[in-house]
Amino acid sequence: MKIIKGIDSRKLMHYYLDKSKIKTFQFLFFENCKRFKKVKIMSTIKDVAKLSNVSIGTVSRYINGHKIKEANRLKIEQAIEQLNFTFNPIARGLRTNKTYTIGVLIPRITDIFCTQVIEGIEDILNPLNYGLVICSANDSLKQQIEKMNYLKNKHVDGIIIMPVTSSELQIDEIIDEGIPVVLIDRLVKDCELDAVVCDNVNGAYSAVEMIINRGHKKIGIISGPTEIYTAQERLTGYLRALTDYNIEINNDYIVYSEYSKHGGVDAFQQLLNLEERPTAIFTTNYPITVNSMKTMMEKGLQIGKDISICGYDQTELFQMFNPPVSVVVQPCKDIGIQAAEILLKRMKGDFSNFPQIQRLKTQLIETKSVKNLQ
Repeated sequence: MKIIKGIDSRKLMHYYLDKSKIKTFQFLFFENCKRFKKVKIMSTIKDVAKLSNVSIGTVSRYINGHKIKEANRLKIEQAIEQLNFTFNPIARGLRTNKTYTIGVLIPRITDIFCTQVIEGIEDILNPLNYGLVICSANDSLKQQIEKMNYLKNKHVDGIIIMPVTSSELQIDEIIDEGIPVVLIDRLVKDCELDAVVCDNVNGAYSAVEMIINRGHKKIGIISGPTEIYTAQERLTGYLRALTDYNIEINNDYIVYSEYSKHGGVDAFQQLLNLEERPTAIFTTNYPITVNSMKTMMEKGLQIGKDISICGYDQTELFQMFNPPVSVVVQPCKDIGIQAAEILLKRMKGDFSNFPQIQRLKTQLIETKSVKNLQ
């Protein structure tokens, strides 16, 4: 006869499990259980399958990002929410040799362009239960290398990167590890990788063409660093528009600025200090545009009257000014969506059309921030 020790030693010492003691044991067992705090038992994939009335295999396919019937998807998601079910990515990684994490490396975490791109990436990866590891290089090539190594050591399944510079990208170790990499916004010299970028040349061309069509001939530009791909392309668009419209290129009207939080302040002041300053200025990214407008307001200059402005990157902030600011709009979210889709394709082992370069069209919003001189 087996002996089971009592739950509460003050009341139960030993109860023999014979027929006469079973009922007594059951009563005391449940009475003593009431004294314990409730322990939350984690739901399992079986619970989800049972509640949603589908097979365990269907739930597993949903969790692993495979397409299932819409009706089943809705039932599974409802069951997951009701059961507060969470899957264990570590355990799943051990089975699939994946971590279900994607590294995203950007120059600055505060850059509005980058945050909008990340939204697009999440739209694709979140439904597939991928997590993002977001890193900032703080505009430092050294930190970019460090963060790339960090992501490699985290065994991410893929990396989406907006490079600090277009002159170099130390990526060989990442590629050797078999980790797919997709570039966003900027191509890198002598680096064959998939990329999603905007048509910066035509975007800048359309902005300068609009300024010319409003009667301006003295058009300045605050360009970005010469080693950055997007800055090079936007300057090319500016120069091409002036050439096509037979407007003489004045090198004094071409100034440069870092693509940073405080970018554009000194460059804008440089244009203002010219003896024959430009009547219109094309500012080639968001911080440069914001800081240029701030400088104008500090000096009591009116946008669209004293100096015309056309910027790059659309935000709600630009539309709050009076007048709203003319801007070249980049499809930031679409950049993230397409980058994530290409990365998923590579992670599945499909390397057709490699390297795949997607160039997305921009849109020009015209406002009264560019004065009509005609």
